[in-house]
Amino acid sequence: MSSNPRTVSDVMTQTVVAVSRTAAYKEIAKVLAEWQVSAVPVLEGEGRVIGVVSEADLLPKEEFKDRDPSRWEQLRQLDDLVKAGAKSAEDLMSTPAVTVHPSATVAEAARVMARKGVKRLPVVDGEGKLTGIVSRADLLKVYLRADEDIAEEVREDVIARLFRNRRPTVEVQVTEGVVTLSGSLDDTAMVPLVTRLVRAVDGVVNVELRLSPPALRSRIPQPPVVGPQF
Repeated sequence: MSSNPRTVSDVMTQTVVAVSRTAAYKEIAKVLAEWQVSAVPVLEGEGRVIGVVSEADLLPKEEFKDRDPSRWEQLRQLDDLVKAGAKSAEDLMSTPAVTVHPSATVAEAARVMARKGVKRLPVVDGEGKLTGIVSRADLLKVYLRADEDIAEEVREDVIARLFRNRRPTVEVQVTEGVVTLSGSLDDTAMVPLVTRLVRAVDGVVNVELRLSPPALRSRIPQPPVVGPQF
């Protein structure tokens, strides 16, 4: 198994629906409905992403269609009021677009989504051209890995490296993505590092430690040996 973290290019969807900056309001609404997506990238030229139009960008037109906004709304919701009167993607889109590169790790993409409060990210190359799209559901695919696959990677890429040229004294078990490490570890100062390395493995939900230093294990009372008496 590879110790390299999974990247956006591993999980992204390459077939992406997008619109031009001149796309009309109803055209955008139709695309969202037909493709069952919550947002679409807005492209210019040879596929360069210049913005994103989401369902939230379309809603102000419905919100203010049967009444005039109050003075408080005019002051606090100026952006929504502008979008309520918008007719094309150019006026509706959020810009600059929040994007991610194919080489970004899944964890990095997840942090961007959480920080920016978005559900999907256009994936762009070095020139800003659209190459795919990654959604929250795509990022969660790493948790579909089989427990044994996770256990094998932890054993080979974490534990085996800690016990070079000697037999490991740490056992690995994985149940529903939860990794349990049991046995003994010579240097207890390594525990935080080991935990962090295991957490970084794709598909790990949590880490449970049942480790003890060898000196402590040697003090555990041993059962008496029963044999012939002389």
